[in-house]
Amino acid sequence: MYSALTRVASLTHPKRVDVFVSYAAEDRAWARRLISHLEEKGLHVWDPASELSLGDNWPLKIGRALEGAKAMIVLVSPASARSESAQRDLDYALGSKKFRDRLIPVIVKPTDKVPWILRSLGPVKGTPSQASERIAKRLKRSVASYS
Repeated sequence: MYSALTRVASLTHPKRVDVFVSYAAEDRAWARRLISHLEEKGLHVWDPASELSLGDNWPLKIGRALEGAKAMIVLVSPASARSESAQRDLDYALGSKKFRDRLIPVIVKPTDKVPWILRSLGPVKGTPSQASERIAKRLKRSVASYS
């Protein structure tokens, strides 16, 4: 099973921004609260729990979601630092020009194992509600700067 659950969200206004959210299974409750707040801000969330079935080709579907994404949110915690899947998601984002200025790390639980590159990207901190507010503002600035 895919240990770092992922989600793709679409900003419905003013311009479409597809957001891929990567997190470790252990952080699912925190992620669900964050996603709920993002949905309240007009984001539509693709949920692997409802979109992926047992017989599906998970890597293919997740790969397509990554290809369609224009931004990525990475939830950082001790669990995500141990997750091979979360690391693969991050590697993809770091290697893709389309995620330049659109890779947003969010600290769920502090860990010393945060990759240095994420520290340099200005991690978002706070409750899921606070984080969603900060993420929405960052995405709006990012979309505006690339329009």
